[in-house]
Amino acid sequence: MIFWFWVGLTVIAVPPFAYGLVMAAFFLYIRWKYLHYIVRIFQEKPLFIIPRGQPIEGAEDVVIPTRDNLLLKGSYIPHTASGPRKGVILFGLEYGSNRWSCRHYCEKLLKAGFDVFSMELRNQGESDKDPNYEPLQWVTDKDLADMKAAVKYLLGRPDADPHGIGLFGISKGASTGMLAAMQEPRIRCAVTDGAYATYTTVMPYVRKWIRIYSDRHRLQRALPQWFFGQVGLAGVREVARNRGVTYPSVEKAVRRFRRPLLMIHGEADSYIQPAMAEVLFTGAAEPKELWMVPKARHNQALQMAGDEYHSRLISFFEKHLAAADGALVEVPADSVDEV
Repeated sequence: MIFWFWVGLTVIAVPPFAYGLVMAAFFLYIRWKYLHYIVRIFQEKPLFIIPRGQPIEGAEDVVIPTRDNLLLKGSYIPHTASGPRKGVILFGLEYGSNRWSCRHYCEKLLKAGFDVFSMELRNQGESDKDPNYEPLQWVTDKDLADMKAAVKYLLGRPDADPHGIGLFGISKGASTGMLAAMQEPRIRCAVTDGAYATYTTVMPYVRKWIRIYSDRHRLQRALPQWFFGQVGLAGVREVARNRGVTYPSVEKAVRRFRRPLLMIHGEADSYIQPAMAEVLFTGAAEPKELWMVPKARHNQALQMAGDEYHSRLISFFEKHLAAADGALVEVPADSVDEV
């Protein structure tokens, strides 16, 4: 087989034995020429409105220490139903919001008999600031460590549910929660709204980003999609080195979860496109459900779906958390993989 490439206005034929060398040369060229653009764009922060809430009456203030001597602020919110507690749900906050933003997402869950715990990660809300860390919308090992501290706290409370807890996360909080849940079998089920992964999100954009800064479109069309994915990964790793963090693989966490999962996503989400959510969903194990909310943009599913949103949440957690009749799932013993 002969591989054909456009180089400028010239067509060149590359025999199979030289294909790897040609691809390596292209990779080094594009990395040298365009990596700094990818790094800059990757670090740009989103412009959507970040919700914040007001303190909820009856909530228990919680302070959780981290291994690196920071104090994280959380709130344990007891249910308001007349009957016994049905379960405990860890709420994962979206990027930049405070712990009280859980109110409009969880108000019906509280009335249905579920307790909710909401915690602000480092550099968020009233939690301590890490001077060596600037959070972005992408999940890092520091975010994951804080989320795991929240899980440990809930499972160690005197009134902890022996059957475990449920997870409900929004956007970055959903992705961070899935990473924490991957190795904790006592997280029995999960609902995500607007979840995303670093590689799955970045890869489709890399070709477009390079196209903005290069007019050699014929050459770009000749290169396969996986090639641009590798360029994107190089950019992500460069950012990780510069910031002193790692970016765990949400894709692998979702594949290893293997417990009931409800993924909610906006059909009109232009930031995390529906196709990106479908990639995550395809990798998840049964039982699973993907609910694409018509006309909803990123983190706007609740506003568009209203009562149906709350109804689906309650039904899911009553079936998979309140019943608590399933056996614990064995989880991988290896560490979290990086992107």
